[in-house]
Amino acid sequence: MRFLDVAKVYAQSGAGGNGCIAFRREKFIEYGGPYGGDGGRGGDVIAEAVENLNTLIDYRFQQHVKAKSGEGGKGKVMTGANGDDAVMKVPVGTEIYEEDGETLIVDMATPGMRYRLLKGGNGGFGNYHFKSATNQAPEFALPGQPAEERIFILKLKLIADAGLIGMPNAGKSTFLSRVSAARPKIADYPFTTLEPQLGVVKIDETDFVLADLPGLIEGAHEGVGLGDRFLGHAERCASILHLIDGTGDAVAKTYKTIRAELEAYGQGLAQKPEIVALNKVDAIAEKDLAKKHAALEKACGHKVHVISGVSGTGINTVLRAMAHEINQRRIRQAEERHYARPVATPRTRHERQTVNFKAPVVAKARLTEEPNKSAPAKLKVPKPEKTGAKAGLRLAKAKAAKARIAEAEIRPKTKVAKSKPKSIGKAKAKPRVLSRTAKRARKSGRR
Repeated sequence: MRFLDVAKVYAQSGAGGNGCIAFRREKFIEYGGPYGGDGGRGGDVIAEAVENLNTLIDYRFQQHVKAKSGEGGKGKVMTGANGDDAVMKVPVGTEIYEEDGETLIVDMATPGMRYRLLKGGNGGFGNYHFKSATNQAPEFALPGQPAEERIFILKLKLIADAGLIGMPNAGKSTFLSRVSAARPKIADYPFTTLEPQLGVVKIDETDFVLADLPGLIEGAHEGVGLGDRFLGHAERCASILHLIDGTGDAVAKTYKTIRAELEAYGQGLAQKPEIVALNKVDAIAEKDLAKKHAALEKACGHKVHVISGVSGTGINTVLRAMAHEINQRRIRQAEERHYARPVATPRTRHERQTVNFKAPVVAKARLTEEPNKSAPAKLKVPKPEKTGAKAGLRLAKAKAAKARIAEAEIRPKTKVAKSKPKSIGKAKAKPRVLSRTAKRARKSGRR
């Protein structure tokens, strides 16, 4: 499969369906009224990161991505069908930019990640939606919202834990084929590797992905040779393995040239942990090897490993140094993910059992007040026995003790005389005037 790491895509979402204008006309229904349904919603354009892809070659032949539009509404208040979404499957590590190629929209760095690039148009309302007491027969409906159109630039940056950089013919492809199952092209002429190659390396208990990048030469940041086009794949690496051809004359100058290209490229490559290795030591005399090793250590300012990709000398030492840097980065990333969002404390029984199904359901403890020392101690009431000859007498004594305790706890409350509000502006009630018959009845004792 051909490798492609940059693609240009024309994307369009689906338009919304139009609302329907219809009226209900049925036998024995005199006032049918509006009966038109709403239009369907248009489809979205969604980008999805998948793991089984490592190139953007699919978008070389399919440059137009279009979602389906929603159907229009129908009579009998039937809503139109929604349009299907258009899913753009891209490799993990793909960055999606605006048309200018500089404004980043989203970085698809996680497997299974989905992001909506374009939103489909909403469907229009039918005339049934607008009926009311004051507008019982609306003869209008809304059209669906139009679709969205944009141009996107896709740039793939391979997800690798470590990257190989160096001059052409420095032995990068030979090293990759030695430590992994990858089989890159190996030849005795420059620029054998024209595209990045990936390989899985296992050392001790650590597995990591190693990327072989095409060779760099002086002036690569200006477009000389293959340029710095493939350096973007090293931006995600935890460490960089810089291979120097030991059979060359000026190893220190070669190292400084590659470092200058990394600094000119930017994007933090010059600040990444770097492991320098002098390669092809099996083809160098011991006297020359000591001089070149000392000159290279002086140029880089740290330890230089001596290896051979053909014979395997010193390869395990270099791999362990790379695995150490990779493990440190993985630990930092795990801590960042752990502390990125606080863990919610389970409150309900369902939440507690979701975390741990065997967790006991513990009720919240209630706060108890301390006993008041100034309060009088309560008298102990002897409990009456239910059996025995003197059960009745004991029961009577217990009741009397309870009565004394109740009288001791009751405090006399002072009664406050309530003053009756004076009535303002109201006349007093007049006495009732009795009739003569009522007076005679009262005197005689009758009511």
